[in-house]
Amino acid sequence: MTLPQVVSPEEWQVARDELLVKEKELTRAQDALNAERRSLPMTAIDKEYVFDGPRGQVTLLDLFEGRRQLIVYHFMMAPGSKHRCPGCSMVADNIGHLAHLHARDTTLVLVSPAPLSEIEPFRKRMGWTVPWFSAYGNDFTQDGGVGDGFGVSVFLRDGERVYRTYFTTNRGGDQLVGTLRYLDLTPLGRQEEWEQPAGRGSSGPGHWWRLHDEYDS
Repeated sequence: MTLPQVVSPEEWQVARDELLVKEKELTRAQDALNAERRSLPMTAIDKEYVFDGPRGQVTLLDLFEGRRQLIVYHFMMAPGSKHRCPGCSMVADNIGHLAHLHARDTTLVLVSPAPLSEIEPFRKRMGWTVPWFSAYGNDFTQDGGVGDGFGVSVFLRDGERVYRTYFTTNRGGDQLVGTLRYLDLTPLGRQEEWEQPAGRGSSGPGHWWRLHDEYDS
């Protein structure tokens, strides 16, 4: 494994300051991209969807819990499948206290096409408290362009009308995983083979992910 070059504290500070200039450029570029995302047009959701939750059946409008914005993480869990997605589970593990989102008039929920009877045992096993709803029997997952995978949909409520404003999947989901953000700060990074400098990782993207109770201690 190749390791970083050893230099004096003064040389390290010079290199750090040079990188800081690029980090600030990236921050400004990210701010500009976020502004473009907020300026995207939106499309009305006129179809009725009914979800199963811990307190019974609810509509898409109900998922907002009276707030203005709704973020839905489409958690990969197919009806009858024994597979429990480690990637989606890492996303769920990285969800912080929801009070911070609620303070900005925003609700976050998980939605899966599996029935609630399959969702609830896994939620309890993982110790998650984030609201998780079943889309079993409706077209919400397919209509959202998720297919058999995962994704993130964002909705805005204007009175009783609901609009979809954003969707992302694949590497777009990285932005939700604080674990990856922390690893990106380290010299060994995520220890995946695609990363540079080469030679510090051997696994494919996400191949090392496990359910949090399945890592070899």
